[in-house]
Amino acid sequence: MNQRLENEKVSSLLFSLALPSILAQLATLIYNMVDRIYIGRLPDGGLSIAGIGLCTSIITIITAFSNLFGRGGAPLASIKLGEKNPKEAERILGNAFSSLILTSLIIMFCLFVWGDKILILFGASQKTLPYALSYLRIYAVGTVFIQLTVGLNYFINTQGYAKFGMMTLLIGGILNIILDPIFIYVLHMNVAGAALATIISQFVSCIWVLSFLFGKKTIIKIRKEYLLFDKNIMKKILGLGFTPFFMSSTEGILQVAFNRQLLLYGGDLSVSAMTILLSMSQILSLPMEGIAQGAQPIISYNFGAKKYNRVKETIKITIKVALTYSIIGVLLMEAFPQVFVSLFANNTQLIQLSYQLLRIYIFGFIIMGAFSTFQQTYNALGCGKNAFFFAFFRKIILLIPLIYLLPFILPSYGVYAVVLAEPISDLMTTILNGIYFKHFVKKTLA
Repeated sequence: MNQRLENEKVSSLLFSLALPSILAQLATLIYNMVDRIYIGRLPDGGLSIAGIGLCTSIITIITAFSNLFGRGGAPLASIKLGEKNPKEAERILGNAFSSLILTSLIIMFCLFVWGDKILILFGASQKTLPYALSYLRIYAVGTVFIQLTVGLNYFINTQGYAKFGMMTLLIGGILNIILDPIFIYVLHMNVAGAALATIISQFVSCIWVLSFLFGKKTIIKIRKEYLLFDKNIMKKILGLGFTPFFMSSTEGILQVAFNRQLLLYGGDLSVSAMTILLSMSQILSLPMEGIAQGAQPIISYNFGAKKYNRVKETIKITIKVALTYSIIGVLLMEAFPQVFVSLFANNTQLIQLSYQLLRIYIFGFIIMGAFSTFQQTYNALGCGKNAFFFAFFRKIILLIPLIYLLPFILPSYGVYAVVLAEPISDLMTTILNGIYFKHFVKKTLA
């Protein structure tokens, strides 16, 4: 695999690595959406889907920890492989593995003890709290499986085994699709059934990942002598992983801000609509992430091997492909919003509100294909601080303040003013990031 990363034609190599990553992200997309599709069609689907949406905010923050150690460690391991230093790569993997287990146990404890208080803080009303709490308590049991599956899968992909990494997510996604209707409809478990299907699916995926990283096919293995924390390694992992951690955790905080403002201006129906809007954004963002993740092993390995022309070529192709996808995806959603929204609801009022908000909310994603490539490239080159700055600028400097300010500036527009914050922030940040990125690549790969 190392020979392929170093010598194979970049376009064909990127296709072979990105396609499995894209399919894996599509599996994740289906996996995330299927609960909402089934739940949204229950008699009390409006409130149920709002409850799941509230849990999604928490789950997004939980996933941030798998990004902290997985996306923080995997590029470093890949760079070490490019430098022909597999032992150091295994030390990085071992420290990431121990970190994922420790944080999973802490998260599980917190959700069991303070789950109801957290949900109320995140925007749950008296009507939606029972649905959200029912889902969250069961989900908490499977936290360790989910953390290990997501976090360690990055170490599979970074070695160039994108097809195996794709299977990790396909196994969980397909199993979840099968189990969801059984638990929700046949066993009448409703929201709790969706959560149970999720953790069973993730348990199977976790076994799949561990069997690879403890097995014979992997280039780097999980070894017991590297499980103890190394201060220097953890400092590097946390330094590089903080940006994807920040991006993911603040995504959860953003959802909280949106939910609280939408509850204030539009009630539980608007919170349900926000859950649908988030699903639409995932239809766009997850495949874009798959494209960028397919490029990451090529960029990191060749950067370590000092083959800078291959790095530049990979970046150019990735931007073109990701940007093309984001443009086409947004145009389709703008033209046919009812088609997408109707997947998640049969409530006429909810469908109408959701597709009206979707056209506003999704517009800024039209150039986000470039943004996702910029951010992934910073991390792939070990320059996480740059990715952190633009993530911080987009979410903390622009988006969160606008969520609260725009309803005051445009008081007659209510919930529409709230969601307008998203496209303004997306467009401004991507343009500024693009200007800086051109200078960064020229300087770094001179």
